[in-house]
Amino acid sequence: MSISADLTEEGQQFVTERHLAILSTISPSGRIHSVPVGFTYADGVLRIITGDGTQKVRNIERAGHATVSQVDGIRWLTLSGPARIDREAEAVADAVARYAVRYRQPRVNPARVVIRVDVDSLLGSSGLRATPAPTEG
Repeated sequence: MSISADLTEEGQQFVTERHLAILSTISPSGRIHSVPVGFTYADGVLRIITGDGTQKVRNIERAGHATVSQVDGIRWLTLSGPARIDREAEAVADAVARYAVRYRQPRVNPARVVIRVDVDSLLGSSGLRATPAPTEG
């Protein structure tokens, strides 16, 4: 079962509504680097479009992991997993098209890349997750 199957219908709707989120990566110093982003999510894959060479791109290339959290009032989701940078023109065009549906058509950026996160962990408020969050014990 894919992680996206762990979202309820309300959870699926939540990741298509127009909300920004916070992308967190690990900086070279070991500190958390957090920035606001727009993202799309489908079939267990989270995509963020951005310019090549940014700190977030460098962090992912070095550490290979990312976490994205979206909050709206009492509703929240945190998606995380292994991450990589995709520079293939077809992947970038696909990510741009997905972004345009959720947000708006982005400006032209010849240095655009895609941050791809293969989500392997999903946490969130009740009503958004199909399976209960694990308890610590």
